[in-house]
Amino acid sequence: MNQPLQHSQSACVSLPVDVTCNAPSACEQRLVCIAEEVPVAFRYNGFSHAVMMATPGDLQDFAVGFSRTEGVIEAISDLQDISIGQSDEGTSIDISLGGDALHRYLATRRVRQLRGHTSCGLCGIEDLNDVHRPGFRVPAATAPRADSISSALTSLRQWQPLSRLTRCAHASAWVTLDGDLRTVREDVGRHNSLDKLVGAMLREGLETTCGFCLITSRCSFEMVQKAIAAGFPTLVSAGSPTALAIRCAQTSGVRLYSLSRYGEPLQFTSPA
Repeated sequence: MNQPLQHSQSACVSLPVDVTCNAPSACEQRLVCIAEEVPVAFRYNGFSHAVMMATPGDLQDFAVGFSRTEGVIEAISDLQDISIGQSDEGTSIDISLGGDALHRYLATRRVRQLRGHTSCGLCGIEDLNDVHRPGFRVPAATAPRADSISSALTSLRQWQPLSRLTRCAHASAWVTLDGDLRTVREDVGRHNSLDKLVGAMLREGLETTCGFCLITSRCSFEMVQKAIAAGFPTLVSAGSPTALAIRCAQTSGVRLYSLSRYGEPLQFTSPA
């Protein structure tokens, strides 16, 4: 099993802050860790595609995962090269597509630049017809046990160094059916953390049929869409799902769970 991650030096900064108190003479100053948030620009074969606000870490994973969940690529072999550059304005990720992936992208891309906030889920969507993607069902897989879900959530904290330091980062994890954490990625944006997890799994060649995805955030519709694009058969969220997320998961065969206020796994969907 992988060891808990160490946070990237670029992921957070230490800043002096004043501790507010009632007696001015007793006030103090201390160092506090603050998560970084930078604009990350995606370009495919020289064409600007999106600018996302994200934590500047695990960017290779971000590039691969974002490309997959956005439907730009179908497999990691569609990517010829990834180049990451830094400037005063932010970070740029230049991605070279090859073969059929490049032809598909050129045929469907919009000639404009999209801007995504940290909480953005449908950034760049122009029309209601663009919200729902073409129907796709994830492969059938074994459901996790309740104790596996509970133990994974309990163990996840030690795999969240950025969250422990800053208290403002989300995490997405791939968990075995026995409840062992296999891979975890963090980001200030919940969508970004899931993209980074998807990218890490693709780069590591991990199978998605024997395990489940655990996210520390609420489960909105677009989080389910990303899970479907990644082929995750089961999605577990710490927060409750929306009604649209439940309908989307049911249609696509995703088992969707969240945790009750008492930490009990609640199952919202079952594959037909």
